[in-house]
Amino acid sequence: MRSERPIFSQVMDWVHGEQFRRCVNRYQGNYRVRNFSFWDQFLAMSFAQLTYRDSLADIEVCLRSRQDQLYRLGFRSTIAHNTLAWANRSRDWRIYHDLAQSLIARARRLYADESFGVELQQTVYALDSTTIDLCLSLFPWARFRSTKAAVKLHTLLDLRGPIPTMISISEGKMADVNVLDELMLEPAAFYVMDRGYVDFERLYRFVLAGAFFVTRAKAGLRVNRLESRPVDESSGVRSDQIVWLSLPGSIEHYPDRLRRVSYRDPVTDKALVFLTNNFDLPPLIIAQLYKSRWRVELFFKWIKQNLRIKHFFGTSDNAVKTQVWIAICVYVLVAIFFTITMWPLTPSRTQSALAPRTSTEFGRSPQPMVIPRPKAPDRWGFGE
Repeated sequence: MRSERPIFSQVMDWVHGEQFRRCVNRYQGNYRVRNFSFWDQFLAMSFAQLTYRDSLADIEVCLRSRQDQLYRLGFRSTIAHNTLAWANRSRDWRIYHDLAQSLIARARRLYADESFGVELQQTVYALDSTTIDLCLSLFPWARFRSTKAAVKLHTLLDLRGPIPTMISISEGKMADVNVLDELMLEPAAFYVMDRGYVDFERLYRFVLAGAFFVTRAKAGLRVNRLESRPVDESSGVRSDQIVWLSLPGSIEHYPDRLRRVSYRDPVTDKALVFLTNNFDLPPLIIAQLYKSRWRVELFFKWIKQNLRIKHFFGTSDNAVKTQVWIAICVYVLVAIFFTITMWPLTPSRTQSALAPRTSTEFGRSPQPMVIPRPKAPDRWGFGE
């Protein structure tokens, strides 16, 4: 790889041209498009993500300040904020959704052997959501409360990487548990969730699909104990039981056994009760799997701190989804760039190294800036 090329164009090189064209043609994106191509739109929005632009006008001013560098970065059209606003508003956001999925598939192969702290061969996913607050007067379609608007990012994260494998964008008032209906369950994989996803009718789908779930038990859960297994209390595990739901309505929705593991964290002295449909793993591994869920909290914190998803450049539903999916593309591209090129920085620091702070730094290779990884909000990743 030629070091004299701008780092931005080196990162964008990992988007396969034919793959991008297929995503555009799938939704007839090139119909009546003459000047401002989808590729220029993607580059402009990616540039905004990696250089902390505040508005469409800011993107235009920054890019036009160094016209001599645009061709080297891959641009073939003049960037105008009105044209970019129109493209974000009217061009199908699913093009960038499909592009993100293809990049995610490539990144997952690269990170397939990475450890996440639990010695387990099966794939482990963490499922959670984060809320992005919006102004109700500007985003009336995303009404959350009487005086507030919001959207939710429901994310399924492969803990090896970590790489998002599924992201669903919904209105803020949508209940988290509803996203379980959208999951394509993978046999033998583990899905780690908090207690907001406890719905026994939906959880029984994991049993039918041959997948495993690990979640926290809600307070007041009524069960009948069928068996108690011996445990090593020095490890923090207090009990390991096979149980059966006792309420008739719950039995109708989940007509099978459950495993209940009680654990006390030796550091915080917090008592935790987990439910799972896996009966083979040691109880301490079940507790460690749930603990690994904090990685999805770190993912949300990283993208909110380093990508432009809390401040949107457009107010329409299509513009918001376009910006979010391009942000996810940028996140995955940085992860791919970091792994393949052996960039001697963490992915978060790589993102900082790509970002010139002013337009005068636009054509140079900026010096890496140190941004520490965000710390977990809680040892066990509790968001409630």
